[in-house]
Amino acid sequence: MARAMTRSSRPARTATPWGWAAIGALLGGLLATVLFAPARWLAAGIHQASGGQVTLADARGTVWAGSARLVLSGGADSQDSMALPGRVDWRMRPGLRGVQADVNAVCCMAQALHLMAAPRWGGALMQVDDHSSQWPAGLLAGLGAPWNTIQAQGRLALSTQGLSVEWASGRTAMQGRVQLDALDMASRLSTLKPMGSYRLTLNGGTVNKLQLETLQGSLQLTGNGQWVGGRLRFDGVASSTPERQDALSNLLNIIGRRSGARAIIKVG
Repeated sequence: MARAMTRSSRPARTATPWGWAAIGALLGGLLATVLFAPARWLAAGIHQASGGQVTLADARGTVWAGSARLVLSGGADSQDSMALPGRVDWRMRPGLRGVQADVNAVCCMAQALHLMAAPRWGGALMQVDDHSSQWPAGLLAGLGAPWNTIQAQGRLALSTQGLSVEWASGRTAMQGRVQLDALDMASRLSTLKPMGSYRLTLNGGTVNKLQLETLQGSLQLTGNGQWVGGRLRFDGVASSTPERQDALSNLLNIIGRRSGARAIIKVG
């Protein structure tokens, strides 16, 4: 009985110095992987998530601080692609509220785009600071049909106000406003340069509403739409001033279904 009590009262073995060293090396390796994950991992994730339409080519640096060339394409099987002039760089910082990021394209942004992304129960939330930037319209040709045929030229002025997007239970909810002005637009399908300037506005809320209007020009574009169940439904009309019908006829054939002098635009 005394021997049994003696054996059971022995202290438990503690980890050897080699054991602690192995645990430390493992934790250090995991931390290094997180902190110094190469930028190409982020590029691969964006390429897959976008269905091959957005590529971060020649990615350098890490997931947290890096740069790349932004390339748009029509998808995995598309032969069309267009690269943004210069490089895009990013900086990300994890915190208690989520991950904050600054994205800057020197060619097109006067100030970096600042956003915050945070996990939510069953989803995620992204908030974007008010922002404005200008992009070359020629970049759209990389997205394939019909943009590769239209070959748009001009300037795209993008601005956001109070923008936030939340994903939860398979649904997307947007608040705020996104405005895209297509300025001094031209196309290889028309000898008229420029054809006009246009404004596309997306307003978030219970229903996300989309509005297209003409600011000025001989090519007239109007329309309204909304997102229903994650799908866009849009109805619009394209027409031209009487004196420019011949110059814009080929373009109207591409934009929508012809109905006399007009082209009917319908999505969804």
